[in-house]
Amino acid sequence: QVQLVESGGGLVQAGGSLRLSCQASGSIFRIHHMGWFRQAPGKQRELVATITNGGSTNYADSVKGRFTISRDNAKNTVYLQMNSLNPEDTAVYYCTLRRFDLMVYWGQGTQVTVSS
Repeated sequence: QVQLVESGGGLVQAGGSLRLSCQASGSIFRIHHMGWFRQAPGKQRELVATITNGGSTNYADSVKGRFTISRDNAKNTVYLQMNSLNPEDTAVYYCTLRRFDLMVYWGQGTQVTVSS
């Protein structure tokens, strides 16, 4: 099993910044990628950003230039630095991990609220 523990969510004013962290533990072998998704009320869960074990990144168009994903392999932790936040970024943010055996795991989610 894999456990993903997120932290760093909260309330911030528009234009502000937050940094999310997600630490993985358990059967974290042969990780293909880790990343972040988000789900706003009444909307489907959507990709925010992913990063492979080799460091390749992928971003949703809506966050390019504002969000940065990074990882510390030694700590089994992935980060999401979010700058220039706007109310449309308000959502529950979920950490995800996918292994090469195609198993996918999710964290419990952390709330990010951006006030206008």
